[in-house]
Amino acid sequence: MTRIAPSTPAAAAGHRRGQLLIGVAIVLTALNLRTAVNSVGPVLEELQRGLHLSSGLAGLVTALPVLCFAALGFAGPPLSARYRDSHVLAGAMAAMTAGLVLRGVAGTFWLFLVGTVLAMTGGALGNVLLPSLVKRYFPHRTGLLVGAYSTAMSIGGAVVAVAAQPIADAAGVDGWRWAMGVWAVPALVAAIVWLAVPARPATSVARQAAVRIRSLLRSRTAVAMALFFGIQAMECYVIVGWAAQFLRDEGLSATAAGLLLSVNLAMIIPVNMVVPALTVRVRLQRPLLVFFLACYAVGWLGLWLSPLTLPWLWMGLLGVAMGTFAMVLTLIGLRSRTAETTAALSTATQGWGYLLAAGGPLLVGVLRGITGGYTGMFVLVLVGVVLMTVTGWLVTRQRFVDDEVPRRSAGGLPEDVIEVAGVEPPAAVRLRTDGGSPRG
Repeated sequence: MTRIAPSTPAAAAGHRRGQLLIGVAIVLTALNLRTAVNSVGPVLEELQRGLHLSSGLAGLVTALPVLCFAALGFAGPPLSARYRDSHVLAGAMAAMTAGLVLRGVAGTFWLFLVGTVLAMTGGALGNVLLPSLVKRYFPHRTGLLVGAYSTAMSIGGAVVAVAAQPIADAAGVDGWRWAMGVWAVPALVAAIVWLAVPARPATSVARQAAVRIRSLLRSRTAVAMALFFGIQAMECYVIVGWAAQFLRDEGLSATAAGLLLSVNLAMIIPVNMVVPALTVRVRLQRPLLVFFLACYAVGWLGLWLSPLTLPWLWMGLLGVAMGTFAMVLTLIGLRSRTAETTAALSTATQGWGYLLAAGGPLLVGVLRGITGGYTGMFVLVLVGVVLMTVTGWLVTRQRFVDDEVPRRSAGGLPEDVIEVAGVEPPAAVRLRTDGGSPRG
């Protein structure tokens, strides 16, 4: 997308302030994207007692976030096409705020469920829209911004996972409500910052056409991206959901197993700081992929074959390997030519991917129930590493999904006119096919 350069020093200063505010808003949003998810696990037992939940309903509580990410994220591009980016994200963070508060005060399971869906609506919209916002507003700083917001996401998730139980203990009776509800405060701050982002003036737009999400099924790159994202997310959720329990079953104390999981989560933070900046370098993409896959393979095999020998090393290696998340987020922007295509690709990749990932932890539980052990889990995750090798090799090819799918004009407009998603205010732009300027 081509934007008109500010014509005066004052306009240029205002443009820079606007860019800075958008960058801050993106990072603050990312900081909140995992708070609703990671605040449940540490106090799940207290939550079960407080709401009188069966094991089945508790399982639904843990699986619901991933399912919400898969289903609700598809609303992102239509909302971005109709409303200002800043208003969509402000609404998303406001929904998260309301959902977190509702979960904290819920007296019944069904009210808690409504609060969870509200909170995950904000998380799902943030998941799919942040890559397109980086593409739109920071096209030449993709590595820097993706690194900043993926690091913020990791920090937010890690802080919540570590702090939830101490908050619950300090709050006393029904402390689990505070452990989950207190995170509404940073979500509200993010919503306020998005409301402060000024409207962008209508802009000139280069040749581009809208891409239907369904049409991405015709793109080998898009399908490979969704599979790669889904498998790496499955690996992550299996680690977070089952690794600590596996170590406890092998003989470690609950405290030691929890500490090892914290080591795993802590390793992600510095990795996410550097991976996006490396991923934007074309010649480093496949070596980086091979490195992460090797970490996954060694970490899983070490944990399986010798869990009580250097368990901190195995969990640390798995933490490094989870850098594939930051890598695939960066690739979403690199495999699309426009912010609109980035939004569609981000939605398809994460929507289809999270749907695939949701089956991983559930399947581990089923296999453990059938076999009484964890062999099925390790077979599943190691097969996943093999599949990530194939799909990762495809997504690191230098291709654009725009070139693999048919383009269309927006509904109701002539063939040479498109409606541009995300322009503030939305603009209809006539395309020139004779080589002339697209400016109208």
